[in-house]
Amino acid sequence: MTGTGKHWVGAMTLVAGLGLPVAAAAEPAVVTDIAPVESLVARVMQGVGTPGRLVPRGASPHDARLKPSDAAALAKADLVVMVGGGLTPWLSEAQQSLAPEAHVIRLMEAETSIVLPTRDEVEFAHEEHGHEAHGHDEHGHDDHGHDDHGHDEHAHDEKGHDDHAHDEKGHDGHGHDEKGHDGHDHGPNDPHGWLDPENARAWARLIADELIEKDPENAAVYRENLAQADAEIVAARDKARAVLAPVKDVPFVVSHDAFQYFEKAFDVTAAGAIALSDARAPGPKRVAEIREVLEKRGVACVLTEPGLNPALAQSVAEVTGARLVALDPMGLELPEGPGLYPAMIVEMATRLAGCLSDS
Repeated sequence: MTGTGKHWVGAMTLVAGLGLPVAAAAEPAVVTDIAPVESLVARVMQGVGTPGRLVPRGASPHDARLKPSDAAALAKADLVVMVGGGLTPWLSEAQQSLAPEAHVIRLMEAETSIVLPTRDEVEFAHEEHGHEAHGHDEHGHDDHGHDDHGHDEHAHDEKGHDDHAHDEKGHDGHGHDEKGHDGHDHGPNDPHGWLDPENARAWARLIADELIEKDPENAAVYRENLAQADAEIVAARDKARAVLAPVKDVPFVVSHDAFQYFEKAFDVTAAGAIALSDARAPGPKRVAEIREVLEKRGVACVLTEPGLNPALAQSVAEVTGARLVALDPMGLELPEGPGLYPAMIVEMATRLAGCLSDS
């Protein structure tokens, strides 16, 4: 893996021959995009340093704006960890302008990531996908061909994966404003990949590999943190599976098609989506079609998200008396930091199961 041209060890080493102390190495300067990614990085870095986050809690990652303090943190970053794809199109441009020498990990573009195509249909077909469809065995990542050193063989270059044919605007660079209703085109791939715990496990390992390479003095800490992080994610995944297993065949509809990775990871039955993206208001034809889906499939629940106007979801749910349940793919109601990611997975599963089990 190529270097970034910046030194992770910024402290001056004093002359050992004089018997003077050696100054401690500076902690890695790492920034992330969204809270779930921040959580993964924070867990791997625990005891060494604390990453920053550029997308404020409650803000849409598609069109967030950097505050001066965020811009300053980005400019000082040695490592930038972002979901990539169509999630934060503005961040690639900001990074190239403010931190051109920082190493960038675009998680969705890693070869080990599970990537699903963007859906545009009103009604979703329920497939017998299970975990076998991911290519993971029961213990996690073995089918991905990880060697003992993680992801180094995948050539994440310092230009941030330009060879993956993702443009620098991350597919969302269409210039539509938040009220324009043309929406945020996610491009051919769905960027909400953090909602599959298998991606989270692979990403934690990728993050640890990068930190170990750039900060070898703390390699043992990163390795131990990674092992604990993986165990915590697996425990959360298994708990969520157990909670959702009894209701996996009970259909639901989502307000915004952001849960595809969660659906497939836990083999639950999404029947369709009211809207394709955060800012694209569905037309009357789509609303009428999704109401037909609710009636035809006997939909029990309609999923909403914190920060999205629930009025449309409420009007759609009224057709069949389906219940509304808020699922939070960003962990907005959970404490920030290392424990957010596994807690978010369990919380989402518990809320969805509670709604579906009342059917």
